[in-house]
Amino acid sequence: MARRQPQRLLTQIFGSGQPPVRATLWARAFARMRPARLRRHRELLARFAAKIGLELGGPSAIFGRRGLLPVYPAAARIDNCNFSLNTVWHEQPSGAPDAFRYDTQRSAGRQFVAEATALTCAAESYDFVLCSHVIEHSANPLRFLEECKRVLRSGGDLVLILPHKDGTFDHRRPVTALEHLLSDFHRGLDEHDLTHLEEVLQLHDLQVDPEAGSAEQFRARCLKNFENRCIHHHVFDTQLAVRMVDQAGLQIQDVQTAYPFHIVIVATKLADEARAENEMYLRKDAPYRLRTPFPSDRLSP
Repeated sequence: MARRQPQRLLTQIFGSGQPPVRATLWARAFARMRPARLRRHRELLARFAAKIGLELGGPSAIFGRRGLLPVYPAAARIDNCNFSLNTVWHEQPSGAPDAFRYDTQRSAGRQFVAEATALTCAAESYDFVLCSHVIEHSANPLRFLEECKRVLRSGGDLVLILPHKDGTFDHRRPVTALEHLLSDFHRGLDEHDLTHLEEVLQLHDLQVDPEAGSAEQFRARCLKNFENRCIHHHVFDTQLAVRMVDQAGLQIQDVQTAYPFHIVIVATKLADEARAENEMYLRKDAPYRLRTPFPSDRLSP
């Protein structure tokens, strides 16, 4: 019997559906068949081999042994900082509150509790910083990036992974303007901010976010955002993510997008007097636009 093509088989299983639900189901099914990897992932991983890093949020499967970019097994040690020891995404094992266990074959790193916008780590103390689906939960993303940059050594790398609106429950919301992020930065917004609450309540697609429960349950959760940090304050496409990293003065090394909703940027902290040159990623014919699976990336000006 002839083998069915994977996409055709998955369509028969899940139906034609509508994005982003269909894309999410397909991506999960493909992930079970074989681990997905970023393009040039071996070249990228060389940047982290035997080095010491800090992860904000996490631990994340994206950096695990079967992840898009398996940094965990490559690094010498990874510490962690989160706003709480116990979150809706991860619960710290009892008995080791100061240990960050990210890989079964690596010794645990140190666990810190602090806001990502006010890290307690010393300046220039890490070779790399990892952030997977964290910055969208911050009310002040540019301040977040400023802190990432502060704790990086010169020549150190930031791996920033954030959700593309086309593949998430944010797909009805407008992309945030960079000018808005700059205003939040200059006003010094902290994590108590609920500026976007009404927009979130009106446009969040609960059908794509079944864990949020009913509209009433979702509203109750949002009103306690300082405790749970579940709100996506801002909405991103790849262009905004690139402009944000450029605004932070980091030199972009690579920009990739991947199903079901990932924007991946690897960027480097330059020496004090050096200026980032990111024009190739900012222009209309940027390489990521040719490969992106997200329609709005190809349509954005």
